[in-house]
Amino acid sequence: MPTLHVRNVPDDLYEQIREQSQRANRSISAQVITLLQRAVINEGSSQHELLEKISRRRYFNPQAIKAPDSTALLREDRRR
Repeated sequence: MPTLHVRNVPDDLYEQIREQSQRANRSISAQVITLLQRAVINEGSSQHELLEKISRRRYFNPQAIKAPDSTALLREDRRR
């Protein structure tokens, strides 16, 4: 298994990771691996979700949701 060394970790970040590792009953190394896995998974799923949303917008059909006619909305607004 490869080893990863990280240098110049800010003191406050290290302290937060240490506190999280204690709460989760993990070593600091195990906590860092857990955090890295979550970040990589979330990054991949975020990109996938964003692409899905863009794809859905591309094929948006306003008639499918029974949107009111813009002319009717303008007439209603002018009557006020």
